[in-house]
Amino acid sequence: MRAFILLLSFVLAGCGDAPQVVLKNGDPAPAFRAETLAGSHLDVPAALQGKVLAIRFWADWCPYCEVEMRDLEPVYRRLKDQGLEVLAVNVAQDRATAAAFVAPLGIGYPVLLDPDGETARRYGVKALPITWFVDRQGRLAGKILGEATPAVFEAQARALLEAPDGR
Repeated sequence: MRAFILLLSFVLAGCGDAPQVVLKNGDPAPAFRAETLAGSHLDVPAALQGKVLAIRFWADWCPYCEVEMRDLEPVYRRLKDQGLEVLAVNVAQDRATAAAFVAPLGIGYPVLLDPDGETARRYGVKALPITWFVDRQGRLAGKILGEATPAVFEAQARALLEAPDGR
């Protein structure tokens, strides 16, 4: 386990003198194309224009991710028709590992694969879990570092869904 965490640190940090990613609210959400666990591809945020996005980064070794992913499902179901989309981005693991982890959780939101950690690096991810919120215009609009309780997650999502200008 310790070796895997060290490896993930190197994957997320990148090699050499790569510039440190510093994102702030109001910045355009970094665009990426990812394969879904179901085998299709999704262009984020372009394919989800007009929706509020919660982009959650996770891995199966994360001690908080399982409970959090299961606990956020009812919030997703309540707010999906109002324009919320949750994207669960698996960081630096293979399809089989991600599939085995999410199968018993019963989640309905898409699971995306980030096998080399490139998307996580573009979002400045240094620890898991982390959730970035993206407003209806495709701009970063907040984040939750660490485990998100359903109440905190829902409050942040609702604030964006109910904002008159989507911010």
